[in-house]
Amino acid sequence: MLLFVRFLIVMLSASFRSRIDPLDPSVVRFTVLPNDCDLNIHLNAGRFISFMDIARVELLARMRILRRIIGKGWRPVVGGIVIRYRRSVLPFERFTVTSRVLGWDDKWFYIEHILDRRDGSLAAIGHSRTLLRSKAGAVHPRELLALMGMPDRTSPVLPEFVTLWREAEDGR
Repeated sequence: MLLFVRFLIVMLSASFRSRIDPLDPSVVRFTVLPNDCDLNIHLNAGRFISFMDIARVELLARMRILRRIIGKGWRPVVGGIVIRYRRSVLPFERFTVTSRVLGWDDKWFYIEHILDRRDGSLAAIGHSRTLLRSKAGAVHPRELLALMGMPDRTSPVLPEFVTLWREAEDGR
């Protein structure tokens, strides 16, 4: 429940923050609360992913597209996450999640999440592949770009590790 309250706070604050372009980064700040910790008394690995989820939706809100997506009955869905943990984040420590769209293909958007501790050190870096789903199935990225008024926008070249990850996932 507390995570839901934090989600609502981030969504409310996103409405007061500046609009961003689809390829611009967005930064969200959080504080580790005791219920976010595991038995090692640091941020639980699953909570890292939950904070990335909130940051991903905040990214859509800052693009000023979230309400239109929901209005069309589309929902963001994660199809996979690769995360590398580097350092612990301790109770009551503040950290940031910087999220940005790396690019897209015929089905997925690829998003990078960098979690930095208060001292600037890297806590984790995650990459997710996300799509929008309607009742009819997956929404093609072109449809979202058209909704944003950018029907001819092309994806930046995806980093090599994303291409390798995509090939590995698609080969399963």
